[in-house]
Amino acid sequence: MSDLGHPIAAGLIAALTGFASSFTLVIAGLVAVGATPAQAASGLFALSLGQGILCIALSLAFRLPLAFAWSTPGAAVMIAAGGLTGDFASAIGAFLVCAALLLLTGFWPALARAMTRIPPAIGSAMLAGILVPICLAPVQAAVELPALALPAVIVWALLARLAPRWAVAGAVVATIAAIIVSGRASGFGEYSLAPTLEFVMPHLDPLVIVSLGVPLYLVTMAGQNVPGFAVLRTFGYHEPPARAILLSTGAASAITSPFGGYVLNLAAITAAMMAGPDAHADARRRWIATLACGVAYLALAFGASAASALVAVAPPILITAVAGLALFGAFGSSIADALREPAHRVVAVLTFLVVVSGVTIAGIGSAFWGLVVGGLAYLWLVLSRRPRQSVDDTVAASRTGS
Repeated sequence: MSDLGHPIAAGLIAALTGFASSFTLVIAGLVAVGATPAQAASGLFALSLGQGILCIALSLAFRLPLAFAWSTPGAAVMIAAGGLTGDFASAIGAFLVCAALLLLTGFWPALARAMTRIPPAIGSAMLAGILVPICLAPVQAAVELPALALPAVIVWALLARLAPRWAVAGAVVATIAAIIVSGRASGFGEYSLAPTLEFVMPHLDPLVIVSLGVPLYLVTMAGQNVPGFAVLRTFGYHEPPARAILLSTGAASAITSPFGGYVLNLAAITAAMMAGPDAHADARRRWIATLACGVAYLALAFGASAASALVAVAPPILITAVAGLALFGAFGSSIADALREPAHRVVAVLTFLVVVSGVTIAGIGSAFWGLVVGGLAYLWLVLSRRPRQSVDDTVAASRTGS
């Protein structure tokens, strides 16, 4: 393969796997917060254009393998917030607030440092709690719609062993085939396949901002941007342009938000495919991979309406099930990170349980209350104690004494 062949191939594969493995999650999330199929297609179109332009522009500007993507955990936050937004305009307002917070993080280094110091016992536990209902969907769909769901689950299981990179994409293909065979695809022609952008006037609802906008920002920073920077440093890029990245993604998110593009951020998983030696032996040439990835995303953007139409004709539980398969890895990592520090495990469990409960208090969803409870528990059980005294040790001692 030519000198340019390896990075170009890496970029194309990263774009295809990134799009195929999570577009169903994006559309399901947008629909959950009130989008029509046309508005969901607009959101996917805007996000694909935005991340493509970011990949191209920043890769050329810095000659670094800077890859960008929509926020996969952010889409999960939208699904969890379904029913709390009231209408899509309120969700758009929350998206804009998230974009403003990203811009503020770029302008104010102290906020960026604070985000990196959120204890995993809180941030990862919150994300794990948000992911639970989605990760349960494959089980539920396999029982409720076995003819449609089991092919996807079986293909995913086979490829997870034989070709892990393509497991979720294979499940998507199996789902499409099952929909076609079942005859449900007959309604596909009712939807326009021409890519369009639909502007929605934002509405700023304080409750929706707290329930959706703030958790969206936190999981995007903790679950996407921080790991994205870590990937770059792992492969030798020790001084990535953090300020430019945060300001660019914040500005791009603000532009795409009114069209349904909820948030853009630094890529993590697909970034590893393009920042490592598999893309090119010479680290100075790997930026070509992210450049190719950006071009591929621009091409994939024009399939957004077809992707949305496919989701619209499928049973909602089936689409959530495919999204759940895509999030198994993220769920496992979140649980592991949340419970890694023994002294913080009670904090992690409290945060996780509050989020999983799905409670709504004063119109505000459980993700926010999980953060509140986790933060208070961290202050009381960790920071207020002697540095070397573990909460778990204290609990064990009390049991021995009894």
